Amino acid sequence: MQLSAPIYRLKRQAKLLARQNDVPLHEALDQMAIEEGFQSWSHLAASSSTETPAAIILSRLEPGDLILLGARPGHGKTLLGLELAAKAVNLGRKGFFFTLDYHERDVADRLSALGVHPVPNRNAMVVDTSDEVSADYIINRLEHVIEPAMIVVDYLQLLDQKRTNPTLEDQIRSLRKYAKARGTICAVIAQIDRSFDLSGKSMPDVLDVRLPNPLDLSAFDRVCFLHNGAIQVDQAA
Repeated sequence: MQLSAPIYRLKRQAKLLARQNDVPLHEALDQMAIEEGFQSWSHLAASSSTETPAAIILSRLEPGDLILLGARPGHGKTLLGLELAAKAVNLGRKGFFFTLDYHERDVADRLSALGVHPVPNRNAMVVDTSDEVSADYIINRLEHVIEPAMIVVDYLQLLDQKRTNPTLEDQIRSLRKYAKARGTICAVIAQIDRSFDLSGKSMPDVLDVRLPNPLDLSAFDRVCFLHNGAIQVDQAA
C-alpha cells in the first residue's frame, strides 16, 4: 500500500498531532496509520519496505565498527539509533541505547513509533538515561556483559558537556579502542549544523557535523547520513 508521505514525515505529523491534542504519541501514531489505511502503527511499520535505513546499516556492519549517524532534527536519527539497538538481536548481539537527550518516557514513545514493545527479560535491549553517560561510563556499564554488544550513543555533542568528563576526542578514542578490543559495534548519533539547510546539498557530509569542540572524524570507520527519507552510508575518510 502506497503511503501518502515518507514514513519519517508521518512520524513527524503524529508528533505534532500528539502535542496539539495532548494525547500520547502512540495514539497519534495509530490514528495516522488508520488514515493511511492500516489497522495500527505497528501494522504500518511491519508492512513498510524491509529496506529501511536500519536494515541497510545492519547489513553492512562488522565487529569492532565505530559508526557516526548524522541528520538534522526531525529526520529520524534517534529513531534509527533506537531501531539499531532494538534489532541488534538480528546480529546475535544485545542492544544498548545510552542517551543524554531523552528521558525513559520519551524513549518509550519513540519505541512505540517503531512498533517495538520490549518485554523485560535478559534478551531485551537496555536503555540507559543516566546523566552520567560518557565513554568511561558506557565501558564500565558493559564490563560484565559477556555476550556481543551493539551500543548506540545519543548523542555526540553532549558527551563532554560536563567539565569533569574527558575531551570529546579522548572519549571517541576510548570508544574506538574498546570496540576494536571487544568486537563491539558502536554507533554514535550526531547533530548536523543548521548551516546545512542553506547549503543546497541533498545530503549532509562530515563537513556538516556540528563540532563545538575539536574532533577528528576519521576515528569513525563508517559515516551514515539521513535526509528527507534517504540514507547514505560510506567508509570514513
